[in-house]
Amino acid sequence: MEQPAPPYRRIVDAIRCRIDSGELAPGDRVPSTRRITQEWGVAMATATKVLTTLRQEGVVRAVPGVGTVVAEPQQAARPELPRERRPRETDRGLSRESVVRAGLKIADAEGLRALSMRRVAAEFGVSSMALYRHVANKDELVVLMADAAFRDVELPDPAPDGWRARMAAGARLQWELYQRHPWLAHYLSITRPQPMPRAMALIEWTMARVTGMDPVTLIHMAVTLLNYVRATAAGFEDDLEAEQETGMDRNQWMASMEPVFEGILTSGSYPMYGGISGHDDGVVTLTSLFEFGLARLLDGMAALVEGRAADSGGVS
Repeated sequence: MEQPAPPYRRIVDAIRCRIDSGELAPGDRVPSTRRITQEWGVAMATATKVLTTLRQEGVVRAVPGVGTVVAEPQQAARPELPRERRPRETDRGLSRESVVRAGLKIADAEGLRALSMRRVAAEFGVSSMALYRHVANKDELVVLMADAAFRDVELPDPAPDGWRARMAAGARLQWELYQRHPWLAHYLSITRPQPMPRAMALIEWTMARVTGMDPVTLIHMAVTLLNYVRATAAGFEDDLEAEQETGMDRNQWMASMEPVFEGILTSGSYPMYGGISGHDDGVVTLTSLFEFGLARLLDGMAALVEGRAADSGGVS
């Protein structure tokens, strides 16, 4: 008698059926491990094995900042920004630029998780296949979106003089960019960076006034600053997704939590938190945390830069 397939295999086959039927298109997110445990009533270890098996079979792939998505057929890694495909008459005026801008519009308003090739195609009233004449897949689209976002950064002219002023200006340019594109901070990675020349140009500009450093130290300084801004700005997309899930913006949510927090602050058990009772609601914000941390980070950089200048007999 034939043995029934193990639970993880049945779930793998069910998800593959959704993909084969077109219910889940290339670039769409597949159920997460938590969703699998809820939908099929299995343990977390089984859910993890499901996604591992799908990845091993080339059906799905993990995308940083997005999750596990349906893989593109015969997908290959690309070392540089893709070139636009030759358009067809049936493309209805589509271009790589218009597809990228449509993707930016969706991601900026709803977060990167809401982005799919099918969703972008709907903005133009075409099938998702029409987009593949201009971008190879969702991964390429998001790389192009990120590079386009950095293209909109306007460097100050004249540029600030002095290494600290230049680094501070570069950090604030990134901060403002992440406010306009809340998904971008989550997407960027310092361990698996994407080839984005415009982003690299901004970092080069930010570090241009730092002198007397060997290349390795200079890169460490640049990435440390980049990662601080990026990590702090990740709160922008967190807040955007929370607003979509709850239907409340940050002010409305804080107002709903006020009675609970008031009880905590006045209990006497948390004197540090209680110390801010009576201050304006805006005394601690994401921006105030960014500015405070940036100043302290640059203080630490100053010890390195000025110490190196003193050792070499130079002037900072």
